[in-house]
Amino acid sequence: MSEDAAGRLIETGQRIAAAAKGVGRDPDEVTLIAVSKTFGADDIRPVLEAGHRHFGENRVQEAQGKWPELKVECPELTLHLIGPLQSNKAREAVALFDAIHTIDRPKIARALAKEMDKQGRRPQLFIQVNTGEEAQKAGVLAADAVELLALCRDQLGLQIAGLMCIPPVEEEPAIHFAFLDKLAGELGLDGRSMGMSGDFETAVEMGATHVRVGSAIFGARG
Repeated sequence: MSEDAAGRLIETGQRIAAAAKGVGRDPDEVTLIAVSKTFGADDIRPVLEAGHRHFGENRVQEAQGKWPELKVECPELTLHLIGPLQSNKAREAVALFDAIHTIDRPKIARALAKEMDKQGRRPQLFIQVNTGEEAQKAGVLAADAVELLALCRDQLGLQIAGLMCIPPVEEEPAIHFAFLDKLAGELGLDGRSMGMSGDFETAVEMGATHVRVGSAIFGARG
């Protein structure tokens, strides 16, 4: 399975490049985040050895169990938190992650700002937008994104790189990608973290700067 992951990584990169070129974009504008949640260090190493450096995890606690050792082995890797963050995990998140895609409320923003000042670390930050307005899903409502961005920038001194979304499963993702792209433009943000294994090519065509791809690289999760 590990060797297969390296091969699937190459194929995924080729698909991203084709999608980008198809709409006149430079493929280098798109960062591929290999989502390694539920996979152990032995599954991840072949992808690292293939030269890949951006990885994503959903849970702080799971990431703590495998990434500190891998970061020693490969100090130049970039670790992205792409799952919901609880404020009581802010300290661990700032210490371990190089990018956090899931700021969705003032309490999280304040906790991160406090820990970043304390630790002297500055992870790249994204605001997660609940584009489908799903009650069960994390993310700030689009109508409240301006206020949250202002809090982050003006009061807390946080540099926000962009926006992130996870479209509703039963809806056409392109609608949500287009919405996030437009909102990011209106807010003057360059980053658009959108697209997963089933729809990353569409996301690239609609302006994604970061795509979060798990099963298309690592295979089905047990």
